[in-house]
Amino acid sequence: MTPRSSTPKGPAGMTRAEASLNGTGKTVINDGVVAKVAGLAARDVAGVHALGGGAARALGAIRDAMKNTDVSQGVSVEVGETQVAVDVTIVADYPVQLQQVANDIRTNVIRAIEDLVGLEVTEVNVTILDIHLPSDDDADPAEPTKAALR
Repeated sequence: MTPRSSTPKGPAGMTRAEASLNGTGKTVINDGVVAKVAGLAARDVAGVHALGGGAARALGAIRDAMKNTDVSQGVSVEVGETQVAVDVTIVADYPVQLQQVANDIRTNVIRAIEDLVGLEVTEVNVTILDIHLPSDDDADPAEPTKAALR
């Protein structure tokens, strides 16, 4: 990610992204909020199977089983006063055009952060760690297999 100028930290390590409205106050946006917005936007892209690396996905499976999903898994952000840089790590579905998936992630993440959070996105780096291959384990158990039809 591109280094940012020194950013003042608020309570509990929160980065202060300040927006002044006619001198009526400031808005403090936690880095985790920005990461969640980016994660949700990235998950919405067709061709994204999962976010994060193997260990993060394994931990995510445990969280999902406990009904405690981490939507910012596989996303890291560096938030400054008015700008943000985002890194997204994914596993793509097979077969998809990987460059198109990466471009769609960039578009969705930029749009979501700029529209919802109000920060300028300076970069969105996408790392594709793996490709998810369809397997017999993913088949619908209600559908008969070829062996069952014989």
